[in-house]
Amino acid sequence: MSVDEDLDKLLETLPSFLNNHINSHSSKDKIIEIVMDLGRRPEARFSTGPEYLSQKIISWQDLEYTTKRISKFSNENRAGIERTLHRISCIRNRQFLITGLTCRVGRAIFGTICLIRDLLESGQSILILGKPGVGKTTIIREIARVISDEMEKRVIIVDTSNEIAGDSDIPHPGIGRARRMQVSQTDLQHQVMIEAVENHMPQVIIIDEIGTELEALAARTIAEKGVQLVGTTHGNCLENIIKNPPLTDLIGGIQYVTLSDEEAKRRKTQKSILERKGYPAFQIAIEINDQNSWTIHENVQESIDLLLRGTFSINQTRTLIQNEKTYIKYKPLPVNPLFNTLSSLSQTSSKSWALINKQKDFSKSQLDKKKVVIYSYSLSYNLLREIILKLKINVTLTKEIKKASLIIGLKKHLQQNQKLQSIAKQKKIPIYGINRSSIYQITKLFQFIML
Repeated sequence: MSVDEDLDKLLETLPSFLNNHINSHSSKDKIIEIVMDLGRRPEARFSTGPEYLSQKIISWQDLEYTTKRISKFSNENRAGIERTLHRISCIRNRQFLITGLTCRVGRAIFGTICLIRDLLESGQSILILGKPGVGKTTIIREIARVISDEMEKRVIIVDTSNEIAGDSDIPHPGIGRARRMQVSQTDLQHQVMIEAVENHMPQVIIIDEIGTELEALAARTIAEKGVQLVGTTHGNCLENIIKNPPLTDLIGGIQYVTLSDEEAKRRKTQKSILERKGYPAFQIAIEINDQNSWTIHENVQESIDLLLRGTFSINQTRTLIQNEKTYIKYKPLPVNPLFNTLSSLSQTSSKSWALINKQKDFSKSQLDKKKVVIYSYSLSYNLLREIILKLKINVTLTKEIKKASLIIGLKKHLQQNQKLQSIAKQKKIPIYGINRSSIYQITKLFQFIML
């Protein structure tokens, strides 16, 4: 991973005694924010913890020195520095005079989303959850660059506080070819979200900090128009959204349902229970535990249903270790048998794969288990490698169809590719399709092939 932070431009706006101290600090690259409060010693917050920067007390002159070198403060008391990602927030007294500044260091970190590259390629809408300061904005900035530059999709960023693409009218290069729409007032964000879809024909909309009922409703409207969404909201886990009424539209809405006496007895629950109203606006949810450890919900609909029934446990965590390899830990969801008729998870386990080119002479018994060579179509090679390593099976991946003994991919894409099917028929190569690019379904397919 590489980092572009323009830290010197932020330090230039600070009084000289602070500038000199930070420049000579051994942990300069780990600084998160600098706090300057009137009548107090200046403080820096590093990733390792807080630290005072000087014995000198901050004066009115020190605050004025900094405010004159940055842009004007908005109605939300935020300002920035031209062509950078830094954010300066102010605290005012009753006379609206500035008595404190919080200077947050903005960084464009390239490569930070390698943990979820396969999820981006799926084209499904992704909701990112995490507490303030955990790095959600940095993540979606990198997502915008990857989708627009590497996947060549039309991306629009709805940038409410100019944190994603910087304070200048010219967006920061950290967002790649993505376009940015600025929001003049925070309470108008939902209108700009709808305007982006109606006026600029995006394939992907990126929104930071969805926080109101109108914004959640706008996100749902965008999803129903067939546009991929990538958004963030505050909360440690999906359960926090269930308990936050304005945001429940993001995960399908929650309603009370009264069961009959017989049904309540069968379920062994109370007569009044919570259930999901409709389909979620986001199909995938990611909980940011810390910078290198994320919890993945590959099917938000199933996760919410299980949470409401009290039968949910973590199904997947992804961790980036020091040698920059992704470690994926997967556990099947424990489902209460009483809810088998309502849960699509039980159906997934029995129908996770299908043989596309159904011919009598194609069967798994004919595969040489010692030399299984797989050609992947519309599936992430990195994801497949991680699963193969985890299962410890003797499978080789190839990028040449002629060398393959098996072809796997997403069912809907495989069925549309007549040329691929024709080549497979000539070479007598079986084709297996899965419904979703999930760890669970790919694992089930590999287990079927190799057992």
